[in-house]
Amino acid sequence: MNEFYVTKANGEKELFDYKKLEGSLKKIDASDELIAEVVSEVSAEAKNRSLITTQEIYRMAFSILRKKHKSIAVRYSLKKAVAMLGPTGFPFEKFVAEIFKAMGYSTITDQVVQGKCVPHEIDVVAWKDKDLIMTEAKFHTDFNLKSDLKIVLYVKARYDDIFGKDYVFGGESRKLTEGWIITNTKFSTTAIQYGQCQPLLKFIGWNYPYNFNLHNMIEKYELIPITALTSLSMAEKSLFLLRGIILSKSLLDDNLLKEVKFDDKKIKSIKDEVEALCEHCRRSFTK
Repeated sequence: MNEFYVTKANGEKELFDYKKLEGSLKKIDASDELIAEVVSEVSAEAKNRSLITTQEIYRMAFSILRKKHKSIAVRYSLKKAVAMLGPTGFPFEKFVAEIFKAMGYSTITDQVVQGKCVPHEIDVVAWKDKDLIMTEAKFHTDFNLKSDLKIVLYVKARYDDIFGKDYVFGGESRKLTEGWIITNTKFSTTAIQYGQCQPLLKFIGWNYPYNFNLHNMIEKYELIPITALTSLSMAEKSLFLLRGIILSKSLLDDNLLKEVKFDDKKIKSIKDEVEALCEHCRRSFTK
């Protein structure tokens, strides 16, 4: 196997670790044969370059996967697909609302609620039975940005002003039972340490906590964003996002696809990809 150096996002250079690439491919259930092919082709392409970044390694691997196994390629690019729900972050709020809906909650986004002292903007409000959850959705297009302790303390102060007050959602008076912070990237170590001492706060990051993170929930509830689909162009994805259509499985509706004047061949291509992704999520999560 060829040895070469890569430049990480922080500018540091290190010898490329093939085990990391193999590990990331195993996590998305790529077969041993497919993993070997991807690693071999990445190695062959990278050896001819004097300088290569980790992002370029990602793009190489994705391009190879896309040619060989579309549904695996989409799973590999899922984190990037969520980061494409921008740049304003509002589609991410709607995406978070879809997660709560999948868990049986009623939801509303972009609300202003009056605290004991001042009003507060809330990204997502969710309620079910006697539960009332208010969520801060921290969206980043840069994977390296983290929600740090300063952000967490700011959000905690807002929830402190809200806890104990009565609010009417779903036609019933309710008190806040939990405050959530959901991010599509990571939390800093100190932010997590602080959150573990706050029983009324719940932190959800891309890979945190281990068994109830954003990545898990996307797969469990088959909430693949439309930005992940290889059968749609960037312009087509933007069109759907502007119409408030966030989830790929929404495109299983023939009428919706015909409204945007897609022909039968295009419709079949989209639906086949969506159904394959949903099936892959079901198999992955039940393992």
